Amino acid sequence: MRATLRWAHADLRTHRGEALFIVLATAGIVASLLLATALFGYATNPWQRVFTQSQGAHVWIHTGPSADARELAELDGVTSVAGPYPTAAATVESRGTRASVELRGTADRPATGRPLLTSGRWLDPAAPDGVVLESSLARALWAEPGDTLTVPGTARTLTVLGIADSAEPRYRPGERSGLAWTLPSAVQATDGRGGQVTGLRLTDPDDTDYAVQRAVTVLGAGAVTDVSNWQQARSEAQGGNRLLGQVLGLFGLGALVAAALAVHGAIGTRIRGHLRDISVLKAIGFTPGQVVRIFLLQHVAFALLGAVLAAALTQALGSRIPGRLGDAVGVWQGLPGHTAALLAIPVAAVLFIAATTGLAAWRAGQVPPVPGLRAAAPLGGRLSGLARGALGLRLPSALVLGWHKAFTRRPRSLATVARLALPLLLIVVAMSAWTTIDRFQNRPDQIGLAAALTVRADDTLSDPGVRALLAENPQVAAVHPGVEVAALVPGQTGTIALRGLGTRQDPYPFTLAEGRPARAPDEAVAGQGLLDLLDVRVGDWVRMTVGAQPQILHIVGRSIEPENGGRVISTSLDTLRENDPGLRAALYQLQLRPGADTHRVAAELTTAAHGDISVHAVPNPADGLSPLRGVVVGLIAVLALIGLIELLTAIGGTVREGERDLLALKAIGLTPRQITAVTVTATGCTALAAVLVGTALGVPIAHWLIDAQGSSSGIGAGIARGPSPVLLLLFGTAAVLGAAALAALPAARAARRRLADTLSAVA
Repeated sequence: MRATLRWAHADLRTHRGEALFIVLATAGIVASLLLATALFGYATNPWQRVFTQSQGAHVWIHTGPSADARELAELDGVTSVAGPYPTAAATVESRGTRASVELRGTADRPATGRPLLTSGRWLDPAAPDGVVLESSLARALWAEPGDTLTVPGTARTLTVLGIADSAEPRYRPGERSGLAWTLPSAVQATDGRGGQVTGLRLTDPDDTDYAVQRAVTVLGAGAVTDVSNWQQARSEAQGGNRLLGQVLGLFGLGALVAAALAVHGAIGTRIRGHLRDISVLKAIGFTPGQVVRIFLLQHVAFALLGAVLAAALTQALGSRIPGRLGDAVGVWQGLPGHTAALLAIPVAAVLFIAATTGLAAWRAGQVPPVPGLRAAAPLGGRLSGLARGALGLRLPSALVLGWHKAFTRRPRSLATVARLALPLLLIVVAMSAWTTIDRFQNRPDQIGLAAALTVRADDTLSDPGVRALLAENPQVAAVHPGVEVAALVPGQTGTIALRGLGTRQDPYPFTLAEGRPARAPDEAVAGQGLLDLLDVRVGDWVRMTVGAQPQILHIVGRSIEPENGGRVISTSLDTLRENDPGLRAALYQLQLRPGADTHRVAAELTTAAHGDISVHAVPNPADGLSPLRGVVVGLIAVLALIGLIELLTAIGGTVREGERDLLALKAIGLTPRQITAVTVTATGCTALAAVLVGTALGVPIAHWLIDAQGSSSGIGAGIARGPSPVLLLLFGTAAVLGAAALAALPAARAARRRLADTLSAVA
């Protein structure tokens, strides 16, 4: 053991650079995995982020105005209390959209359950009628800071000062009122039903039910009007993050595999560089077991040092990283399971490195004490016919020899290309996800959202009058009347949405991924969710029941349906009128001209109709994926770091393997600059091969993954879009040129090194 430790110490002193690289590579990979975990938790659980940053209350208790809620602060297990705050129920209107709200009176931003401002400013005594809207309510009202809300039936107005995120249950039209913070004086001036609300932050969130029981006992059951807890709010908020979670989970798994391969390549390359030393050790009496223990002890120590360094730096400095990545680490540190992940990821990395080192060290233990002499063949092997032909065409010898050097050892070269191609492949998938989200946001007409606004009119207006009113606006390109009703599926085991949009003379422009548009009577197009629910395909006939009337339709196409989980079947309004001649349009889908402002158009239409219509924006699924943009950038950075580590490993291996060819290259007259060009070309060719493989596989894999997710969510396949060829070309060019630039310095230093005439510098 003493001899083993002495040799390990001597080797460390001799190869400090290699040891430092292994430590830094391990630290970089562990840090990458920790950051990926933080990004995953940040993006897939935005509610937890808001709850943590706002010091959210675990329980909100609504009571009558006369209840004494101050006693709740004395309950066991309650660490802090928000309120009690006076409340009043009201209805507000903005741009033709009405919503029921709970006005909550508070002068200062509370410490517990603190609203997180996303835009605008907090309440100001100088603006007694100012309000701060919860973000989901603001989206429903299309309200922004500076807008004015009206209170129907009164002359009162409220000014929107800001918009804030909250961890409380969100606004749901017709089911739950939205939340608006205002000054206590504004609450007192409201005629709606009054009350008060108190928030409780608990020591142990698992005791929520017990805390509610104690609170109801203290206040009296008759005094409590409503109770909401953190589990309910979290469940509602997380419902829309399924796609985000699956996408990031896939990226996390890919990053883990890429990191594992990078570690394997780095360790294997280092041990191959010590084969001559291993032969010497065996010649002086070291057993195979001692050789294995030497390398295992070294690399486990390096891995442990790197893992501890990465965990410590991530914990101490991660939240200070600028941008979304730093925010993600800061929130992740407050999430449940943070400590477990902070320990489990470094431990798993060290164990994996130990296993990888053990395998490579076992192979090193089989090296004979006196390796057979090998002739110094040019660049590791005979030149291929293609290489000889290229030299015959007088191509630069450095380029030809570099290309030959990159691929002369096929198993090892292919393994290097595969390890480097994996992070590049995942980056291409990430760019495809970005492009698809961009398509949702900027070209909604291509993913089933041809209409930007939905208008519903009062019964006092006639259909021709409404259509004429809407068509008068110069920003409205087309008006499509329609109805949407719930229909029972065969067997009456569930309901689907049956829509009649447009007419045969002016059909609605559905986005089709399969089949053709519905033109004839009884023809329809359906979403993927409906096809899966009824187990039918394009070309089948389906029967459903609307009220007491059966409706039989022929499905001639599959449309991209982002609404209602894709459980939608659409036909023309004329087809539905054949069963019900008195059917009149209940809604109007408006297509706007390019560049039109939906908010402004909605306000103009509402003003023109004197409040007799209600205008709503068509919801876009991309709105819920907005956090993914910043997260995709962070993941690309993580994958780029893993790819950089693998690239540095490949450069080190290429430089080391070129040492025994150095004398031969100098003997045939190559200058140090040309020898440097050989190594740089070899590295560039390896990077180019990895880029080609990563791009060729990444684009179809990205299409398959995104379309598979679209099918499982009911939207349907056909939504994926890959990066443009120009972007892919720029990406590949940057990767190849970056690899060549990184290889230039070590290659130049190696070319000017004065080596002994050794035929076996490396294996």
